[in-house]
Amino acid sequence: MASWEEQLRDELAGHGLTVASVPGKGRSLIATRSFFPGEVVISQEPYASTANKISVCSNCDHCFATRNLRKCSVCRVAWYCGGACQKEEWKLHQLECRAIAALTEDRKKMLTPTIRLMVRLVLRRKLQNDKAIPSSGTDNYNLVDALESHIYEVDKNQLVLYAQMANLVQLILPSIELDLMEITHTFSKFACNAHTICDPELRPLGTGLYPVLSIINHSCVPNAVLIFEGRTAYVRALQPISKKEEVSISYIETAATTMKRQDDLKHYYFTCTCPRCVKDSEEDALLEGYRCKDQKCDGFLLPNSENKAYTCQKCSTSRDGEELQNMATDVLLLSDKASSFVSSGNNSEAGSMYKTIEELQWKLYHPLSTTLLHTRETLLKIYMELQEWQTALMYCRLTVPIYERVYPPFHPMIGLQFYACGKLEWLLEYTEDALKSLTRAADILQITHGTKSDFMKELLGKLEEVRAEVSFRLSAGDEQQTG
Repeated sequence: MASWEEQLRDELAGHGLTVASVPGKGRSLIATRSFFPGEVVISQEPYASTANKISVCSNCDHCFATRNLRKCSVCRVAWYCGGACQKEEWKLHQLECRAIAALTEDRKKMLTPTIRLMVRLVLRRKLQNDKAIPSSGTDNYNLVDALESHIYEVDKNQLVLYAQMANLVQLILPSIELDLMEITHTFSKFACNAHTICDPELRPLGTGLYPVLSIINHSCVPNAVLIFEGRTAYVRALQPISKKEEVSISYIETAATTMKRQDDLKHYYFTCTCPRCVKDSEEDALLEGYRCKDQKCDGFLLPNSENKAYTCQKCSTSRDGEELQNMATDVLLLSDKASSFVSSGNNSEAGSMYKTIEELQWKLYHPLSTTLLHTRETLLKIYMELQEWQTALMYCRLTVPIYERVYPPFHPMIGLQFYACGKLEWLLEYTEDALKSLTRAADILQITHGTKSDFMKELLGKLEEVRAEVSFRLSAGDEQQTG
């Protein structure tokens, strides 16, 4: 009988992939054939998954749908959108349900999503060992066992917490003999290998462990993207991937400076050496830097000695360092106040204050600054909630050029922002603008999301509707001219 490594190799070979060791990176996923943009490189169901919220109506435990949910009447933790999903989950949930139902109310409150993910992983392993459910080369516990835990690099306090969590898993599953050290190691594996399951608009829904996808390494300039349909993970090529080329995705938000990206990657226990991370700091100066005092100049400022003054790298105009620091402090104080208005649900006051902040930031930061971008994203969200569509569209349009500068051409965030613009333009009857925005959205999102999901069918349907409206208006205009 073939070993699990041989089974994995054979199944990956059928997808045009192989696992190889790359110096400085360890295990890596390598293409053994070429892939074109938008092609699915690999897809996988999670070995174990859970929604972000427990005992709250959030997502179906099987397909992660958000509608028509009904709670399991016994454990009152699991949710399903219908009988089909409940049936698919039944062998696993039957064991989970019995264990959770036996808990006291106090212990049920200790059932966090991470604890539940571990419980479901242990139970799935048991079902596969008992041959109650099938396993395969890309779906077996050996793949989880082979994941790197970085346990010897974990902070001592975190280790104590993992050990306490392992003991809680044993209390939930008293009938299963567990190796508590192994469970502790697996919690550490979750921290650097689990994936956040998101909806098509990249909003987090839950967490899943996809051990084959965990082989794929990170790059800040990836050649592939990870998108979910329900809880099924799809890795699609963002650009042509050549034979013998490594497949890479991004683990983090890449619209950030090198320092911020490296900091966000710390809990994965490696230092990124992608082309973006090793090149000069001009991009960082744009993303976080101050703008030139001359509003007509698009240069950014570089600090002189001890940050007492800053000089534009383009026109050499100087700005006083103390003045810049005072402006930055004012912005920070206003941001704290504005944030408290958002937290209390006072969107009207929050909108007014964030507008003031944006005006100050416009005078202070470079137009491509991520600080300015995040303020405009907040304003877009606020005015969408206030249903002030014209103002929302203005901020949506202002974010697009920055998205196009900070993300690669076929990044889902650019596509989603064009989609948001297009929907607002269509609502406000800017029909020709809507056609342009929705066309750009479709061009990008067909690469990242494919064409078969309900989300994409809705987008492509809306695009056809707008295209028909524009065509009708043009033909009506031609008839009036000829008449």
